[in-house]
Amino acid sequence: MKTSAIAALVLASIVVLASTVLPVSAQSGPTPQEQMACRGDASKFCAEHIGKPPQMNACLRDNKAKLSDACRKVIESHGG
Repeated sequence: MKTSAIAALVLASIVVLASTVLPVSAQSGPTPQEQMACRGDASKFCAEHIGKPPQMNACLRDNKAKLSDACRKVIESHGG
């Protein structure tokens, strides 16, 4: 699979993740900037969970200490 296809899957997973798994208190989904902030981290640490929003969310939370500062802020802002 090409890198661009993997990146698209990661981005799509983040969108689905945010719309289905994040707490109700996070009233809106992630902005495009938030999605981009976590794209690399999701691919690096949680690639096996692409297409599985609950597992992706849990994986990003479990790896929060390893995430880039930008992605960690996104996860924390959405209750993770």
